[in-house]
Amino acid sequence: MRNKTSLAQLEILCKQLYETTDTSTRLQAEKALVEFTNSPDCLSKCQLLLERGSSSYSQLLAATCLSKLVSRTSNPLPLEQRIDIRNYVLNYLATRPKLAAFVTQALIQLYARITKLGWFDCQKEDYVFRNVIVDVTRFLQDSVEHCIIGVTILSQLTNEINQADTTHPLTKHRKIASSFRDSSLFDIFTLSCNLLKQASGKNLNLNDEGQHGLLMQLLKLAHNCLNFDFIGTSTDESSDDLCTVQIPTSWRSAFLDSSTLQLFFDLYHSIPPSLSPLVLSCLVQIASVRRSLFNNAERAKFLSHLVDGVKRILENPQSLSDPNNYHEFCRLLARLKSNYQLGELVKVENYPEVIRLIANFTVTSLQHWEFAPNSVHYLLSLWQRLAASVPYVKATEPHMLETFTPEVTKAYITSRLESVHIILRDGLEDPLDDAGLVQQQLDQLSTIGRCEYEKTCALLVQLFDQSAQSYQELLQSTNSSSMDIAVQEGRLTWLVYIIGAVIGGRVSFASTDEQDAMDGELVCRVLQLMNLTDSRLAQAGNEKLELAMLSFFEQFRKIYIGDQVQKSSKLYRRLSEVLGLNDETMVLSVFIGKIITNLKYWGQCEPITSKTLQLLNDLSVRKLVKLSAVQFMLNNHTSEHFSFLGVNNQSNLSDMRCRTTFYTALGRLLMVDLGEDEDQFEQFMLPLTAAFEAVAQMFSTNTFNEQEAQRTLVGLVRDLRGIAFAFNAKTSFMMLFDWIYPSYIPILQRAIELWYHVPACTTPVLKLMAELVHNRSQRLQFDVSSPNGILLFRETSKMITTYGNRILTLGEVPKDQVYALKLKGISICFSMLKAVLSGNYVNFGVFRLYGDDALDNALQTFIKLLLSIPHSDLLDYPKLSQSYYSLLEVLTQDHMNFIASLEPHVVLYILSSISEGLTALDTMVCTGCCSSLDHIVTYLFKQLSRSTKKRAAPMAQESDRFFHIMQQHPEMIQQMLSTVLNIIIFEDCRNQWSMSRPLLGLILLNEKYFADLRNSIVNSQPPEKQQAMHLCFENLMEGIERNLLTKNRDRFTQNLSVFRREVNDSMKNSTYGVNSNDMMS
Repeated sequence: MRNKTSLAQLEILCKQLYETTDTSTRLQAEKALVEFTNSPDCLSKCQLLLERGSSSYSQLLAATCLSKLVSRTSNPLPLEQRIDIRNYVLNYLATRPKLAAFVTQALIQLYARITKLGWFDCQKEDYVFRNVIVDVTRFLQDSVEHCIIGVTILSQLTNEINQADTTHPLTKHRKIASSFRDSSLFDIFTLSCNLLKQASGKNLNLNDEGQHGLLMQLLKLAHNCLNFDFIGTSTDESSDDLCTVQIPTSWRSAFLDSSTLQLFFDLYHSIPPSLSPLVLSCLVQIASVRRSLFNNAERAKFLSHLVDGVKRILENPQSLSDPNNYHEFCRLLARLKSNYQLGELVKVENYPEVIRLIANFTVTSLQHWEFAPNSVHYLLSLWQRLAASVPYVKATEPHMLETFTPEVTKAYITSRLESVHIILRDGLEDPLDDAGLVQQQLDQLSTIGRCEYEKTCALLVQLFDQSAQSYQELLQSTNSSSMDIAVQEGRLTWLVYIIGAVIGGRVSFASTDEQDAMDGELVCRVLQLMNLTDSRLAQAGNEKLELAMLSFFEQFRKIYIGDQVQKSSKLYRRLSEVLGLNDETMVLSVFIGKIITNLKYWGQCEPITSKTLQLLNDLSVRKLVKLSAVQFMLNNHTSEHFSFLGVNNQSNLSDMRCRTTFYTALGRLLMVDLGEDEDQFEQFMLPLTAAFEAVAQMFSTNTFNEQEAQRTLVGLVRDLRGIAFAFNAKTSFMMLFDWIYPSYIPILQRAIELWYHVPACTTPVLKLMAELVHNRSQRLQFDVSSPNGILLFRETSKMITTYGNRILTLGEVPKDQVYALKLKGISICFSMLKAVLSGNYVNFGVFRLYGDDALDNALQTFIKLLLSIPHSDLLDYPKLSQSYYSLLEVLTQDHMNFIASLEPHVVLYILSSISEGLTALDTMVCTGCCSSLDHIVTYLFKQLSRSTKKRAAPMAQESDRFFHIMQQHPEMIQQMLSTVLNIIIFEDCRNQWSMSRPLLGLILLNEKYFADLRNSIVNSQPPEKQQAMHLCFENLMEGIERNLLTKNRDRFTQNLSVFRREVNDSMKNSTYGVNSNDMMS
């Protein structure tokens, strides 16, 4: 009876979880069900739910709970139980073919998970989970519903085995995937092709839902087989278009037999558009088979069949009106060139006809710019690759690209211009708003347009002159409509972008004088247009056109400005004739003129300001300093000339970021001729001095306008950070240091006290301080008699302590704001402390000697801040984890006595943070942890060695205490020993050298535990491999002494490299699973 009631309760909870709209009810149900999944009788209850449950939701719950049970790494289910569950699921599916779709899906997922995780499990010399095809055969011989379930099982299993999960080591996943690939995948693929052949042979009634569903599952299965990660490379799903499908050699027969390829092309023509995108996806993969699968003759034959199929689709394009079909077909076309060479394509029998059809298809696609814009990328990438191959093609057959490429270029350019009017008229989304997409297409066009460049330039000159003339006339006319002006500005925006792109395309082609002269024609026109638009900026400007200009300048800079450009270039001759710009210096002054104009008129427009400043930063410093316009900037960097430096006009404090970039550029320019000229430096700093004095004045009165003070201070510290970043030489940085210290540092300290809870104020102040204490390029070199290093550290300590103690008074912060309000500031404090501790300009021993508590205060604040952060946050926020772990590395290296003196709970917190960091994905974090662990282990080992010596001095109190904590918690160090060993043996260890350093100390401190661990790993191997594995471990410790001297460590590191290689070789040949993880998890 109790079972029935608890079943009824579970069913009610399931209903509440999946159906209710009331959040609190759903959360309570979720909590109760989580408890159920963790209860000991969960397994038997799940079976009852499947047997007697009356609702689909309870069946779903049972299936998902069982999936969790079979997936867990700690306390896994015994083999017999897993076999029972597998058989039970298969019978359940066979006897209930009409379950709700989501229940069937969950049960199939459960079957796939059990099969994957048990792939290497043996019972009486038999791999019990591998007879997949036998399991499925009985489904395939039954009704359509059963067939669908059978095919879905194979499809889901292929998918499951292909996907790595985070709970099991990657090596284990790869081992299962490789074994599955070698033993079963080809049979599954052959089965899917045979079933598809049978289906295409019958006259299928695809209006029948069952037959339609079966065909869809078969196509998904074929696609999953072809999409399998055959050699374990694709960690990134997004880069699908660089890919070659690494089909195993044993599959050759399927691809040499043209009927496989023919099957998919035939299917495409015979099934409805709802299914044909899947067929095309399969064809995309088949077209991408690695080249080395064939010899030259076989490849030519295969390519010929492929091109024939493409030709047939282009001749009957009806289905391509479906966007999904169209998209997949564009991907298929792109693969023609990514996997085959132009020299091979031109030899195909119908090449002239096919290239004409593809060109027409591309031109039509480009003209219908509003249809499937995301597919255009694939067509352009095809033409980009074709155009790039033209100089290298050796075949005698004509490639005919000189005829068709200009048509594609023309279609792209004219279609973009024609779209402007329609977009404005109908209020559609403007493609120019998607900067990433536009940039990608322009990069492709830059190569396509360089093929038959004369035609491209002639077209651009003609279109530009038409638009520019219309634009001028509209501006001079008194009754022109704003719509007409906007259309011409839109057309000119596209043309300026495209001109920039084709000039940038020069980099990948050998250029001729004639082409440089053509570039000159284009550049002159853009510069003339710029003069026209700049003259109107006082009345009106067009943001998109300005951004296009900046893109043009960036391309022009890359190609024609710099030391490697021939000054006799025909481009400069043309500029001199038309615009009187005789040399590079005059062209640079046009650049600077444009930069100043933009900063003057567009100061409120963040995209333009930041791109303009980026351009300024990219220009060569030495050539610029001589220009009068640059001297003007160095002498007049105030808000009356550059509005974005103003205080009252920013809508938001965080919008001032571009000021740092501006002052970095000015700082670099100033440093060129600054030398030791303090007067010039003082002159440059006058506006900043005035700003600091203004803030000091405000702070000295009790009532001041807080908002104005914040704006002034934030602007000022952002400016200063830019200058501090640029001044990376000792003389200039010392001038800045003497200017700011001691006069103005107290103002920064006061700001932190007042506004600690306003991140928009504290972040820039803390970042400035972190920059000032950073000994970049050894710029912080104080004289022997100067106490400035110690005084600077005192100020740093004061700021960290002030901020730290106040930020901890905030109380509970909502999870979505915790980084912005708290963790970001703490992260900068950690970086600041790390920079000053590792800067080598302070002797930290003097603080304790003279009773100065600055060092202690900073370190104690670090501990308080650290303990306020949950472990998970340390690894969840990348910037925080990098600053914390790099600080910890410095502390364990130079301040181990401080770490040793900490309370036990703090020591354990730090050790467990290291333990978790060892398995972090970020290599920098992982390496930092290895280094910290090495310092701790070395410290322990030294203390231990000292205590065993006869005339040893008594252990210092903190060392004794630390040692005591470690003795009480041996599992911390043992856990890390097994983690490091586990990573080295079983995982893709990217920083093996770093991992090897702490490992020797860990082994010497835990010799008994290491022996147990070694025996466990050896015994987990198949009997015939145990001797080899034992030998690997013997060799690892060969010649290693019981000390941590550098010579001994280096020997161990070398032994470890050999050890890892030998273990990997041994395990590659092994058919057993990596069960030693049980002890290590």
